[in-house]
Amino acid sequence: MKICAIICEYNPFHNGHLHGLREAKRLSGADAVLCIMSGNFVQRGESAIMDKYTRAKHALQAGADAVIELPTVFATSNAELFAKGAISILSAIPSVKTLCFGCENADKTAFKLAARYLNDEPAEVAAKIKELVSLGIGFAKARANAWAGYIPLDLLCSPNNILGLEYTRAILAKDADVDILPIQRIGNGYNDAQLNEKFPSAKAIRKAIKDCESVENQVPEFVLKDLPTQIENLLETLEKHAILSMDKATLARVCDCSEGLENAFKKTAESPNSLTETLTSARYTTSRIRRIALQALLGIEEDFIRECLTTPLYLKVLAVKKDSANILNALSSSNVPVIARAHDEDKLSETAKNCLDIDVYAEKIYKLLYPQTEKRAIFY
Repeated sequence: MKICAIICEYNPFHNGHLHGLREAKRLSGADAVLCIMSGNFVQRGESAIMDKYTRAKHALQAGADAVIELPTVFATSNAELFAKGAISILSAIPSVKTLCFGCENADKTAFKLAARYLNDEPAEVAAKIKELVSLGIGFAKARANAWAGYIPLDLLCSPNNILGLEYTRAILAKDADVDILPIQRIGNGYNDAQLNEKFPSAKAIRKAIKDCESVENQVPEFVLKDLPTQIENLLETLEKHAILSMDKATLARVCDCSEGLENAFKKTAESPNSLTETLTSARYTTSRIRRIALQALLGIEEDFIRECLTTPLYLKVLAVKKDSANILNALSSSNVPVIARAHDEDKLSETAKNCLDIDVYAEKIYKLLYPQTEKRAIFY
């Protein structure tokens, strides 16, 4: 069996995602499409606007054959660790032969060449990045400037290109038997908040829902009926409590909470001021601040993330088509346990069990914030 994988958040699933999923099936020639999807919290350090089981159901309704969960330790991390974690999961499934991703630049050769450069970074480039960061420039911009002349600028500046490049780097670093299939995005850009008539970004849809605008032309009908009527950020009070409850040394062990940021977080948590509004700067992006706060709340430390990268984990099933016995067999042929029923976690190593415990804790936090959520895997 040949499987095409898609790493996704589907927050929410929209017309652009539907186009990408259909193109993945058509261009890959795969027998099945497997999505590895973020759970109830996403890479920007926010709650997903719908629970993971509902979003997994949407993927199946759109044509995917199964959805497994990207462990929370990876799903809430920066682009590099997000990608490495996803690839470590997918590379454990022998039938996964292709990874499809949407991007602003669909040049497969350019992705592979750029990934090879980045995986073998010259000393002078590393020194230039360090110099620019020391001047207060954010890492992403510093890296793009340092690599100018080596790598096409759009691969290091456009959000989906950056993730696609990190996926490609991770595949090459693991020497995984997985080919990449970049697909040209259509419609609005990733960060475009304008509601395009047919193909907007997920960000634009979330903004429209928050502003009480209709999105009936922008998402499939099966998604529309499940969308929330409003979106609220309910996380920050819990995050501040967590930050106040830990000492600075513990907070500093959270990924990307470096350069004394733990002091700024502790000080801001004691005030009525917003963490993101206060701490976002040219050097520290809003997403970085949100991720630090969220991982502090969930008790995720950088050393543990990296331990999970080197440990066989699990395949947590969120949704699967009832008639897709073949894909379940393909998942079962993996070298890691499939988590689909009670007591499946008994097969896990200590590190994998601790990783799954964080998924379970994250689900409890999400249900505390949003009580009306799906609670079990879906067979559609």
